[in-house]
Amino acid sequence: MNSEKLCYYNPALIKETTQQIGVDVCIYSGNAAGVMTAVQASRMGLRAVVLEQSGRLGGMTSGGLSCTDAGSIDVIGGLSRDFYRRAGQYYGVAEEWRFEPHVAAEMLTAYLEEAGVPVHFRQFLQSAKKENGRLRSITLEGGLQVHAKMFIDCSYEGDLMAAAGVSYHVGREGNAAYNETFNGAQMSLYHQFDAHVSPYIIDGDPDSGLLPGIEKNAYIQGASDHRVQAYNFRLCLSKNSGNQIPFEKPTDYDEHEYILLARHLKAGWDGLMGHYDSIRGDKCDLNNSGALSTDFIGRNFDYPEADYARREEIFQAHVTYQKGLMWFRSHDASVPEKMREQQRQWALAADEFTETGGWPHQLYIREARRMVSDYVMTEHHCMGRAIAEDSIGLAAYMMDSHNCQRLVCDGKVWNEGDVEIKVSPYPVSQRAICPRKIECENLLVPVCLSSSHIAFGSIRMEPVFMILGQSAATIAAIAIENNSALQDVPYAELCGQLEADGQVLNSKMQLCENIDSNAGKARQ
Repeated sequence: MNSEKLCYYNPALIKETTQQIGVDVCIYSGNAAGVMTAVQASRMGLRAVVLEQSGRLGGMTSGGLSCTDAGSIDVIGGLSRDFYRRAGQYYGVAEEWRFEPHVAAEMLTAYLEEAGVPVHFRQFLQSAKKENGRLRSITLEGGLQVHAKMFIDCSYEGDLMAAAGVSYHVGREGNAAYNETFNGAQMSLYHQFDAHVSPYIIDGDPDSGLLPGIEKNAYIQGASDHRVQAYNFRLCLSKNSGNQIPFEKPTDYDEHEYILLARHLKAGWDGLMGHYDSIRGDKCDLNNSGALSTDFIGRNFDYPEADYARREEIFQAHVTYQKGLMWFRSHDASVPEKMREQQRQWALAADEFTETGGWPHQLYIREARRMVSDYVMTEHHCMGRAIAEDSIGLAAYMMDSHNCQRLVCDGKVWNEGDVEIKVSPYPVSQRAICPRKIECENLLVPVCLSSSHIAFGSIRMEPVFMILGQSAATIAAIAIENNSALQDVPYAELCGQLEADGQVLNSKMQLCENIDSNAGKARQ
């Protein structure tokens, strides 16, 4: 395992340069959203450049999230749908939503090559120059400088948005902020301990102190806090003995991290040790499941606003935890032998992530900063109680928050933060990806968009990010053509272009609801 290459941030990998680039559109992040943003910009005649922080395109789409979460594939259109059709062509079917990571990476690379859009890897934002309400240029660590008419921040963290002085929020708003029900602190029976498990270092002894990652604080339903939902790595595993890299015990293994799991198993828990979601190539996408899983609960609170060095520490802590977890599940005597045998059938796929020994390059940043603009997407949109009439694409996945913390209640450990509420397809507003005009006139934010915590839990799916990225590029192109601020792009003009490009702006269900309620303005 080339663990020295598995990193989020390593200054030694950043090449020094004095190069200056001038383009129409600068796209910060080469994840799937960033790639589709660049492709659309090119198709609309704009000169674009992509700046990617890692050494690989695709973000989570090529980073292990291979079993696609969509909610409803019928509402996915444009370049996003084209991606899944191309995946289908690769495997000889009409469409494919469960693919191998290397296939996704190859397809996304091909998209940029076809579009003629250059990408610069290992690019981390150092500073942004802003004049008269507009970004003029950004400087990257290493010296690269990019001047552009429009900037689009497709990063999972929203670093460019923050550097531009745009308002944002980190953590969970209280329910009172937007008159919601499922925001703030939430206690669920899902992904929860189903037995009494002691949170203390010495079982049942409060004086011995708490095990790692457990907090002692009062639980208040719906209360606001700084916490974000847990991160993990989505591992691509293989059952083929000829295509495996066995899990190794990390050198900085800490047995205290797995005591809760040992106690839960001893208490009789026989639940899933993870979702082994089948994908192509006789492989699986390992997702979290149960009270104790690959989610490293409570260890990411610093990440959204941390500097790059601190993020690297958090990244490596997640690597160590998940490596240790996989080794523990395969070898520790406290795990029943039958479970160990089942786990040992799976190992890292040797033909995936070959640069990093089979381990994904991308940490699953489920949530970081979220912009606060003139229009905020909330659970009311997810539940159909409010409808954005300036739709730039549809979201359809359930309001989904992973657990955000572990806490002590009555001498027992509890997970807190899980929410799983089904929704029907609903529109995402044009205004939700545009900052307030007074803050910045030429920056779009299709990933860390303006949304409450719980609404973001529904919107934050890779197909939707691709949809919003394509729409963002379209807005940018119209703004350049009109010589206007992004906020002044007329929806009537935008809507026609989006529809011409195959974007799905309204679902049949939502249209019927609009008509029945005499909304009258829904576009057909």
